[in-house]
Parts: sequence; structure tokens; C-alpha cells
Amino acid sequence: MADHGRSILITGCSSGIGRAAAHGLRARGWRVFASCRQEADAEALRAEGFEAPQLDYTDSDSIARALDEVLAATGGTLDALYNNGAHAIPGAIEDLPTDALRAIFEANVFGWHELTRRVIPVMRAQGHGRIVQCSSVLGFVPMPWRGAYVTSKYALEGLTDVLRIEMADTDIKIATIQPGPIGTKIRSNSIPHFERWVDWRASPRAPQYEASLLKRLYAAPRKDRFELPPEAVVKRLVHALESPRPKPRYHVTVPTHLSGWMRRLLPTAALDAVIGRAR
Repeated sequence: MADHGRSILITGCSSGIGRAAAHGLRARGWRVFASCRQEADAEALRAEGFEAPQLDYTDSDSIARALDEVLAATGGTLDALYNNGAHAIPGAIEDLPTDALRAIFEANVFGWHELTRRVIPVMRAQGHGRIVQCSSVLGFVPMPWRGAYVTSKYALEGLTDVLRIEMADTDIKIATIQPGPIGTKIRSNSIPHFERWVDWRASPRAPQYEASLLKRLYAAPRKDRFELPPEAVVKRLVHALESPRPKPRYHVTVPTHLSGWMRRLLPTAALDAVIGRAR
């Protein structure tokens, strides 16, 4: 049964998982603050009846303003935070400028950390809270061409594991959701970042880019047979938020479950070989 009247701040709600989470939780009686990086996207959600602060993880002032807006609306409380907004920078690691990694960590790790640190005192004061992190299957297994995203998600997994252990002596519960292939815009949204940071034509891997990555980025998308809709993630999110005993981690999609099994049982060289064939 849903806990009516509880409040949650969700990031990255312009599309995909965040948008589905906003609609799904509102339908369950949650008071949803559906934040977006772009003001235009936040305004579109307001037109749908959402309270939608503008929140950009790379802008500390934006993070502070968004949370202040939420707390002013609730009278200073917040029952849950769902960190979700993130982006990818496709490309081989040898072609990624270090500044590209700095940029993705600002959006995918540091901003999450800053918002979470601002929320924890609120939850401590009210005596309870849930913080749910949207990680990825790429938070515990690597994939070629996804080094920037993988690196940021591995960092997030470590940060969240430590936070979960440290919060065990409080009533602030921490959970991680690890989706595999989900029908979102993350691939098309990564194109501007790829074009900004990766000079693939100058790479010794240029023929591989042409044969593989460029087709994945620019060709009409083909549905992965294991792909699930964003609502599959929302189902796990509901359990993480509403169960008296949320799980530390929630796997979503067959590839995530299979990858977890392979990581536990296969030697590293064997796992590398399997992943390498999935280019």
C-alpha cells in the first residue's frame, strides 16, 4: 500500500526513468518534486501539474535553490530523494580528454554527493528518510566504449555503499537501483557530449568507431530484446521507498542479473572475454 502524503525529490525528470518515476509515484499518492536540468523541461512538467524545480547537478547554486524551493513548499521536510539524472560520454578511454572525465563526474557523482549531503541533515532532523541512487549494470561490470559512464557509476557505487553502512545507525535508509537496457534517450542525449569531447577521426581506433560506435549513436535505434520500459525501474523504486526493509540493491533486466552472476562466478579473464565480444 502506498504511503500517501510523503514527499520525494526526483532528479532528471525530463524523460525516461525520471519522468516515469514522477508519474508513477504521483499516482501512488506521493508529493513529487520532479526536477529537471533545463528550465524549459521543468516548465513543461509544471504544465502537467507537477512541482518541478530546476536543478542542474553541475551548478551548486542551482542545487541549493532547488532544495530550498522544495523545503519551503513542504515546511522543511523531505521523505525521500531519488538521484537519477546522469549522462554518458561514449568513446574509447584513450580518446577521452581528462576534462571530459571531470565534466561527467561533476554531473554523475559530485552533484549527487552535494545534493545528498544537503538532504541528510533534513532527514536527520525529522528522524527518517530514504535515499535511492539510480546506478546501472555498468556500475559493476565494464563495457567497451563506455569508459566515462562506467567510471562515474563505479564511483557512485562505492560512495553509496559507504553511505549505506554509515547510515545504518540512523533511520535513513539507502538503496541502489541497477538497471540494464531501459528504453530511454540516454544514447541520443550522449551525442552532443561525444561530439564535444571525442576527436574520433584522429584516433588510432577510427575504423572501429566507424564500424561500431558511430552506427550505435547515429543509426535508427533498434530495440534490444532484453530492453524494458522505464516503468520496470519504477517498480523497484516503489519497493525501495515503501518497504519497511528495502534491499541494498535492486537489479533490473535480465542482463543485470546475468552480469551479476558472471561477476561472482567467472575469473576476470573469462569475464573480460565475454564482455569483449559484446562490442
